Amino acid sequence: MPTLAHITDLHVAPLPPVTWRQIANKRVLGYVSWHRKRKHEHRGEVLDALCRDLAQQAPDHVCVTGDVTNLGLAAEYARAPEWFARLGPPERVSVIRGNHDAYVAMPHAETLAHWTPWLAGDDGATAPPTLRRRGAVSLIGVDTALPTPPFMASGRVGQAQAERLDALLAQEGAAGQVRVVLLHHPPQPGVVGRRKGLHDAPRVRAVLAARGAELVLHGHMHVPMTAELPGPTGPIPVYGAGSASSAGTGRMPPAQYHLVTVTQDARGLRLAVTGRRYDSARAAFGPAPSDAEAPFAA
Repeated sequence: MPTLAHITDLHVAPLPPVTWRQIANKRVLGYVSWHRKRKHEHRGEVLDALCRDLAQQAPDHVCVTGDVTNLGLAAEYARAPEWFARLGPPERVSVIRGNHDAYVAMPHAETLAHWTPWLAGDDGATAPPTLRRRGAVSLIGVDTALPTPPFMASGRVGQAQAERLDALLAQEGAAGQVRVVLLHHPPQPGVVGRRKGLHDAPRVRAVLAARGAELVLHGHMHVPMTAELPGPTGPIPVYGAGSASSAGTGRMPPAQYHLVTVTQDARGLRLAVTGRRYDSARAAFGPAPSDAEAPFAA
């Protein structure tokens, strides 16, 4: 069973130079926010510490659940592969988009084309949801990102993607795989308002309730959180990680990520999720008080 690392909301710093033409749209709000507060929260040195800690923990696969960029600029997309390479080769790193990666509509050639090796499923397709099998674990990447009006950071899955998710969950479940669903916006109810929420979350929950999954991983909220969703044979654990680049000096908590291991014993398959949190005094990550263990449905 591979060990997974779950990181999210990197907001890689620094922001590249921008022109007024590039921000003469919704991006101007994000640009102002970046210079007023976010550049003090999302720090490159925290991401450097994250890379060092991941090298020490040596997970088999790294899952990135969106918001790699800050304003979804072409320059941010172009430089992201250099950062992905620090995590590992494309076959060991899976990426999906977040709402900041879809700030405004942009040509594919200037954005996602740069990320194809990390986005694509095992069949080479990048249309979501994507499927990557890593041993007994099936990683299913769902894209909830879409351009939204000013002051909105919401997401949507859509009917076609939901139908494909349904088919993949059924297929991988029948094959006996451990199904891990990756998405940016949290699918559980009651954790975020409509302005920032997943607008068709009930559709996603209906698919999960019918087909099941062993684990759902998300980001977006910049704080670690846990939840459960109904599944056909029992509760489905849902874990949200904190921002991977947060220095913890403002309102946001320090950076945090998850390590996910699956083991098998006399009780059956067991899921263990442990947290790793940034300590600014040490400029390093260490254990976080968010460890949990839950059984898989056999």
